[in-house]
Amino acid sequence: MTTDVSTDINKSVNASLLIGILLIILGIVAIAQPTVSTIFAETWFALILASAGVAKLVYAFQTRNEGGFAWKLLLSILYIATGVMLFVNPLTGVLTLTLLLGSFLLMEGVFELILAFRLRPQANWTWALGNGIITLLLGGMIWFQWPFNAPWLIGTLVGVSVLFTGVSRVMLSLNARSALNHSDHAASV
Repeated sequence: MTTDVSTDINKSVNASLLIGILLIILGIVAIAQPTVSTIFAETWFALILASAGVAKLVYAFQTRNEGGFAWKLLLSILYIATGVMLFVNPLTGVLTLTLLLGSFLLMEGVFELILAFRLRPQANWTWALGNGIITLLLGGMIWFQWPFNAPWLIGTLVGVSVLFTGVSRVMLSLNARSALNHSDHAASV
């Protein structure tokens, strides 16, 4: 029975390791082809919005007797229209999403700086300050280079995120494999 559990865990660790390797490869490809990755991410986002809009539309009709039908209907139309617009005009979507990302990071940086100064009496408050400064700088870099950075920025960021997710998964899988091998070795002695 212990061998079956050990085999199942080993299969799970190996599957996790393979997924991590695949994520690393996909991350590298996304970074190497940032324009393609950007369009892919924008199209994926468009499909998610349109699908969510359809789901909201179905929900609006299912609950039309519970009140707020017109608002639910308008919200679903907004989702669907935005998704379709992003899907039909991907370049406009990329420009818009890049500008939104820059705006988001600028605002997050400002809020992080405010938080840092509110935490100032506490130990290690400078970590929040550093985070706020870096986030503010990233947002500013996106804003001041827009629209020239739009074709590659989102794809590059997605690629970096996928790459580091893959590296993290590989490292955790190797650690789990090592711990499993160590416990199997200790049990056999």
